[in-house]
Amino acid sequence: MPELQRKNDLAIAVLTLVAAAQWLAERPVRAVDLSPRNANYTISVSLDPETKLLEGRQVVLWRNIQNAATGELRFHLYWNAWRNDQSTWLREDRYRGRSDRGEEVKAGDWSYCEVDSIHLLDAAGDPGTDLTPTMRFVAPDDGNQADRTVFKVDLPEPVAPGESVEVELVWRAKVPRTFARTGFRGDYFFLAQWFPKLAVFENGRWNANQFHAATEFYSDYGVYDVEMTVPEGWVLGATGREVERRQNQNGTVTHRYQQDDVHAFTWTTSPDYVEFEDRFEEPGLPGVELRLLMQPEHVKQKDRHFEATKAALRFYGGWFGAYPYDHVTVVDPAYGSGAGGMEYPTLFTAGTRLFNPFGGGRPEGVTIHEMGHQFWYGVVGNNEFDYAWIDEGLNSFSDARVYDETFGDSYWTERYFAPPGIEQKHGFFVKLFGDIRKPRAIDGNGFSRYREMAVSDVPTRPTWRYHPKTASGISYSKSAIWLHTLERTLGWETLRRIMSTFYERWRFRHPTDEDFFAIASEVAGQDLEWFFDEVVREAHTFDYGVQSVSSAEIAPRGYFERDGSLELEEESSETDDVERYESQVVVRRYGSGVFPVRIRVTFEDGTETYREWDGRYRWKRFDYETSSRLVSATVDPERVLLLDLNYTNNSRALESGSRWPAFKWAGKWMIWLQDLMHTMAFFA
Repeated sequence: MPELQRKNDLAIAVLTLVAAAQWLAERPVRAVDLSPRNANYTISVSLDPETKLLEGRQVVLWRNIQNAATGELRFHLYWNAWRNDQSTWLREDRYRGRSDRGEEVKAGDWSYCEVDSIHLLDAAGDPGTDLTPTMRFVAPDDGNQADRTVFKVDLPEPVAPGESVEVELVWRAKVPRTFARTGFRGDYFFLAQWFPKLAVFENGRWNANQFHAATEFYSDYGVYDVEMTVPEGWVLGATGREVERRQNQNGTVTHRYQQDDVHAFTWTTSPDYVEFEDRFEEPGLPGVELRLLMQPEHVKQKDRHFEATKAALRFYGGWFGAYPYDHVTVVDPAYGSGAGGMEYPTLFTAGTRLFNPFGGGRPEGVTIHEMGHQFWYGVVGNNEFDYAWIDEGLNSFSDARVYDETFGDSYWTERYFAPPGIEQKHGFFVKLFGDIRKPRAIDGNGFSRYREMAVSDVPTRPTWRYHPKTASGISYSKSAIWLHTLERTLGWETLRRIMSTFYERWRFRHPTDEDFFAIASEVAGQDLEWFFDEVVREAHTFDYGVQSVSSAEIAPRGYFERDGSLELEEESSETDDVERYESQVVVRRYGSGVFPVRIRVTFEDGTETYREWDGRYRWKRFDYETSSRLVSATVDPERVLLLDLNYTNNSRALESGSRWPAFKWAGKWMIWLQDLMHTMAFFA
């Protein structure tokens, strides 16, 4: 009997295990958390297009993932940057001499975000402690008491490591006429950084910078569940996917969107959007659904937007790592809205014109760039206040490479017929000059912007401390150029592995510049600290050139030992029919930066010789004794050092070359000038 009982028990156990295995196999698989999900938002907001007002309520669930406790919370109120002209943002904007609209701020342009109440929620999710009386604005960066872009509240008890706190905020905001690519133009609304945003707690303190004119954003990852109420018939796009849509009795519609593992939420709405859909499919990469919201006048360019988006997904995914979401929304902003060319999680704005010939770089270039930010900023979430070069530099380098692989060189374009008071570059009509090429190494990387700002700031200085005019030249252009220089130094495959390793290790985390430097040396298998010392940790200029070249036939003169005695040679022997030449090349380091370079010397018989120079001292002479006369010498002939500010001195010939190129270009410019004068005479 006991034996029978054991058999029955065994049979029951086996059946139980089989049933359990079947249940596990059939149950839906829960998606793995990609991020810490420590800053989660549930938001309900309504838009009144007539008054340009938002009214919102949100619940923020925050978990302390650091090793220190905190007795306060800090929030960003970005829209208060345009509350009045004393804000830090507008002070800096005036100082850098730049305006988002080319004119003074008008009465209806101002904005604000007012928090009416903030409560600590109890265990049941009901309002508990009223934190509103403890709310006060702080200005940790510049002490500007008029700045209201950061506020803090005190908690009744500290939040210990691993613990969570849940707070409810009721707020309202006035939508600005577009500043910093957020706001309205007519019935077009693009709403970014629009709600009270929790700052990042790290290293025992709150990292909560004020909003600065030349910097962007920083926040933790979480889950967003957002309801947006807009007029009926308006098209709405947002971060994430729409999971519910409700028709309201007052002629409005509520759209509910959800998205996991993102660090921001952005939305847009307009009655004018024309919607298109497509899908990205590529062997070895996950599929991605593409949604495109276009202005009616641009619908003929929809395929160009889709093609550029797919190119970014294909190359970024293949080079660095797959895009982790299964959808993305591309927004074509309204004309004159100032909202183009900006990135947000699973949504970005491109930018085009009614007349936009293919080959000029747009909309393809800006679309690739902003889709690329889904990787460098969206997935690798660096602090853009401190290390803007990490996302902007890596992405500018990457998008230029993708554009080059997909479309080749772009060409010079010029715009005409700009409205009065508007810069010519915003002209209505565009002309593409197909014989003026814009190669990746120069225009793709933004060399002209780098040249203007090469020594304005040290790149490792926190970005928000940069001179207000420096940001693009350093964060975008110089960083893209030194990455391209590193590609030419180490080889593309090595640099690709550096970037893919960085992407993999810092997905959904917050890296610093030193994290990238360490990975670069590790993957390259060599100490690259010297390189980063020169190009990132100091504001060096780089300029190597050929100072002089000479070459003369060897004609020995003076006393020489012949058969054990000294003989005087006045000139070369007539019987010596072998010509020998003595050549000298002097190269010089004109800039402060140090970089190893190659020297190429070319001779009349077609031979070339190469010498290496560590480039440290200010100059070096190279001597040659050959059977052929020197023709020319070139420093860095392969143009490895793309940071060199002056290529015109990189080579020198023994004799001047043909003047025909100068005649050719002079003739072209004269023709263009004549055409311009004829055109202007028409209006005289």
